[in-house]
Amino acid sequence: MPQMSAKVSRRRQSALRRYAILDTPKEGEFDDIVKFVASVCETPVALVSLLDTTRQWFKAETGLGRSETPLSQSICVQAVQVGGFVEIHDTLLDPLSCDNELCHGEQAVRFYAGAPLIAHDGHRLGMLCVLDMQPRTLTALQRRTIEVMAVQVMRLIELRSALARVDVLRREVDHRVKNSLASIAAVVRMQAGRTDHPDVRSALGEVQSRLTAQAALHEQLVIGNDSERADLADYLARLAPPLLTLLPEGVRLDVTAQPIELASEQLGRVGLIVNEFVTNTGKYAFAPDATGAVTVSGEWLDDDTYCITCTDDGRADEAALAAARDSKGLGARIINAATVSLGGASEWTLGNPGLRLEFRVEG
Repeated sequence: MPQMSAKVSRRRQSALRRYAILDTPKEGEFDDIVKFVASVCETPVALVSLLDTTRQWFKAETGLGRSETPLSQSICVQAVQVGGFVEIHDTLLDPLSCDNELCHGEQAVRFYAGAPLIAHDGHRLGMLCVLDMQPRTLTALQRRTIEVMAVQVMRLIELRSALARVDVLRREVDHRVKNSLASIAAVVRMQAGRTDHPDVRSALGEVQSRLTAQAALHEQLVIGNDSERADLADYLARLAPPLLTLLPEGVRLDVTAQPIELASEQLGRVGLIVNEFVTNTGKYAFAPDATGAVTVSGEWLDDDTYCITCTDDGRADEAALAAARDSKGLGARIINAATVSLGGASEWTLGNPGLRLEFRVEG
């Protein structure tokens, strides 16, 4: 029986481990392929077999009922050395398999056919194979099906690995953005502490406050959100703790929202609007020792319209309403731009008491 090269084996195992696929949960795409191949080839067993140090592990299987077997029971470990398609019409008559314990005794494997799973760098990581308990011969269409689907399995493995690398890169970028915002906020804070000019100190304080809030917004947007869409209610619940720090000690923040799934860009814009409202409310609506509440709510008005409302019960009058609507103010410009990008417009009104901001989003 041909023997594997230890050097090639170690290189293959190293290549396989770079894909971080061993011992991962079942995935429907791989399961669908083995079921399809088994159906076309009319065999009871089909496997996506990956060759590890002492075992062959099955990313997908049908008809076997096992997740792995030792290499001593692996025909794939010999077949993978051939380099191309392998068909063993009778395992007891072929030198690749005649001594394999899997091919003897009850429920012995008497037929094997498979195509190698070849990585982009040429390493053969395993086989897409079919097994039967009686000798047989595949048709040309069945052989071609296994070959084509082996390529598709490898593409899935490569795609899975690429997506994992992108996720790592995204997390690293998120971390760097958060740290950069925090660092800039710290520099602004130090500069504000060094100036004696009240207007400069106030302006720098406002910049520092917004940078700190944006760092918190960014962090909450990426935590637990590994997809391009997420639920607004969950996002606002995570956002509430950092927003509460923007309010005087005696003012509470109440956040309630009905579920709506939004794109991450939409979530960020909603968070920006809510942040501006809470920031301005904390600065102007309440005295330092005041008590009160700021409320952020979201609800479906009908099957197509979702409305977000921000209110406070602080001090407000027509002058405060005019200031909130003033398109020359930084906060107003931020809110207007964000609501326009959401496909609507913001509406400011006087509450009873306080101010009320209302805007709509499309899911």
